Amino acid sequence: MSIIPWDEAKRLYRNAMARGDKQFFYNAFVCWFIDDYKFDGPRGIWNNSAFVLKVLRHFAGAITPDFSTYQDFPEPLKIYNTYRMRVFGYWLGKNGIAVINNVRWGTSETWRYCWDGIPENSIVCIGTVGGSPRKLIDRKRFEEGLEELIRILQPHTILVYGSIQFWFMVQLITRALMF
Repeated sequence: MSIIPWDEAKRLYRNAMARGDKQFFYNAFVCWFIDDYKFDGPRGIWNNSAFVLKVLRHFAGAITPDFSTYQDFPEPLKIYNTYRMRVFGYWLGKNGIAVINNVRWGTSETWRYCWDGIPENSIVCIGTVGGSPRKLIDRKRFEEGLEELIRILQPHTILVYGSIQFWFMVQLITRALMF
């Protein structure tokens, strides 16, 4: 399965519409593992949902948005952005879009809500951008969160989006599954 970012999906959609190809289909899931300003704000996906549906109907599905939950954000903002990830995914599913849940966690205090709304034994996706294991300072937090994700959700598949080395992710997931 291919995963492409929202800005590329919009480009493909606009190019197809310019060619008059209203029936185009691209076999990829669309993700939002990009800077928030590229999909959030007054003209973003939250406020322009009709356009989002127009675009996504031409793709295999979507991974729920990755609204930022930075460690230095106030707790209410992290909770609100997690809520927006889940409710947007729910809304997409209700509108006929295949959805895979993005899972984003921060430090251990976020564990009390960051798994909420995600079915156990499902497919989940994690992004390795923004506070990921690429940064040594964040690696322990990421590893502990991954172990907790697997313990709580017991996903049957974990998709990884990002530039982290494959062998490192396999080691992490294998170790986490042993718990």
